[in-house]
Amino acid sequence: MSAALDPKRVSFGPDGLVVAVVQDAGDGRVLMVGWMDEEAVAATVASGDVHFHSRSRDHLWRKGETSGNTLRLARLDLDCDGDALLVTAIPSGPTCHTGARSCFDGADDRAAANEATPGFGWLDTLWQTIDERARTRPAGSYTASLLVGGVDAASRKVAEEAIEVVIAAKDDASTESVAGDRAGTQAALAGELADLVYHALVLAAERRLPASDIVAILRERHRPD
Repeated sequence: MSAALDPKRVSFGPDGLVVAVVQDAGDGRVLMVGWMDEEAVAATVASGDVHFHSRSRDHLWRKGETSGNTLRLARLDLDCDGDALLVTAIPSGPTCHTGARSCFDGADDRAAANEATPGFGWLDTLWQTIDERARTRPAGSYTASLLVGGVDAASRKVAEEAIEVVIAAKDDASTESVAGDRAGTQAALAGELADLVYHALVLAAERRLPASDIVAILRERHRPD
């Protein structure tokens, strides 16, 4: 395995970045294209989990740090000019934020993937946005206003949303018991659960708790039947 690649051999561009093409170690399917700087290459080699440099947020991130859809490094190869990396990896779940296996899947492939999986990979995007708000605190941002309020404001919203989830679930159960139309109560429950997940992640950010720690515990507790 060529995972012990020396970052100094890589010809990084003027912006300090190099393109990284990720393929599935199982069948060679191209999964995504990202960007790495020297820090991302070093983190990938050291940890065995594929890391990238986010150009929009200008910082290091580990693929799947929120969703659990990580990329485990199998090989890291440099092209002949030294200005492109081939990352051969073992994916854990879909790689694309849309929930598709590959970012290069066509519309039909994405539709099939969306039917087959719940698309939790998109939580990576949500966490990255919350993390960016925590660092920059932009004016007019609801997320930033919660973070400014500290642990009390963030915790209070989690408690409020949890109660609303319970109420929505009981409303849905009541409608089901009389064989009523559950479209409205199901939509309401989904909305309240979405609010709860969002506010729980904001609380994690306020406490500077990486979402990856939460995912790691869920994965440790997972016991397939």
